[in-house]
Amino acid sequence: MFYRETGQYKTSYEADSSIFPILQDRIGIALMLIVAFVVIPLAGNDFFLSSIMIPFLIFALAAIGLNILTGYTGQISLGTGAFMGVGAYACYKLTTYFPDVNIVLLILCSGFFSAFIGMLFGLPSLRIKGFYLIVTTLAAQFFLEWAFIRVGWLYNYNDSGAIEVPERTGFGLVLTGPSATPTTRYMVVLCLVVAMTWVASNLIRGRIGRSWMMIRDMDIAAELMGVRPLYAKLSAFAVSSFYTGVAGAMMVFFWLGAAEVESFDVNESFSILFMVILGGLGSLMGSFMGAAFIWILPVLLRLIPESFGIDISVATLEHINFMIVGALIIFFLIVEPHGLARLWKIAKEKLRTWPFPYA
Repeated sequence: MFYRETGQYKTSYEADSSIFPILQDRIGIALMLIVAFVVIPLAGNDFFLSSIMIPFLIFALAAIGLNILTGYTGQISLGTGAFMGVGAYACYKLTTYFPDVNIVLLILCSGFFSAFIGMLFGLPSLRIKGFYLIVTTLAAQFFLEWAFIRVGWLYNYNDSGAIEVPERTGFGLVLTGPSATPTTRYMVVLCLVVAMTWVASNLIRGRIGRSWMMIRDMDIAAELMGVRPLYAKLSAFAVSSFYTGVAGAMMVFFWLGAAEVESFDVNESFSILFMVILGGLGSLMGSFMGAAFIWILPVLLRLIPESFGIDISVATLEHINFMIVGALIIFFLIVEPHGLARLWKIAKEKLRTWPFPYA
């Protein structure tokens, strides 16, 4: 069939350990990139780009950040929304002090502020884990939310208490503000997400990623084998918070245009966690699948009844969405804890051995 390894010989260790060792996988990734970079910007309207694709990519990046911490290192966190807020407020302050610097560079720099805060709140992970670590990260969520409200310097003492995105240009185009087109914002977000996903994949497959997974599987054995828990756990918190901070900055500057503290509350942390659980712990592809499912499902629930002429209120659709997501989370935790990514992997394995039975 079309998904076979027959005739694909590896002549080096690098070729055998590549990210996509099978030719069909490389073709599939290339086709997805062509669709994302060419087809969607040309065929998608402003609503599709602004309301579906841009938030989907941003939430996928945030899910990758949480997956690095929870899926690959085994450190559970409920402070993702707050770390996204740190990146957003840091980027807002950077645009205030450095108005002439490219906004893309400022968004990346804001991730370092989030990484520093993440390392501070990651220090308790050296002594505690499990339920107590969840409580610690939840305390970080509440403390940072309080800071976003009470520290007026963070939002330049605006009467509304919100951060408002200024108009900024870069690469000869308007990138942020009311004048920025959805296509421009989508392309910037897409480039950042693709680049950071590639960096994350190389980190995970390297020495740092192996140390994270060793800590996740058995931290005592990992320490006996030479892995330093201090370095491994704090680096995981730093990288995870960097990714979520960049995602938070992009969420405000390329999607919302303005934000208050409610944009980074604990509900946001739970939403990102649900994306990781449904998509699959320890899977970059699962982060994209979970983000697509959580974000696109409500849109489909609204569009499908309208296409059949069925009038359903927004509140009812929201309740239906909560019921479906909750039921699926319970289903995956019981039946397939590794989520949609595992189902996708099983499907590919079946294709590789079809028509013979899969053992």
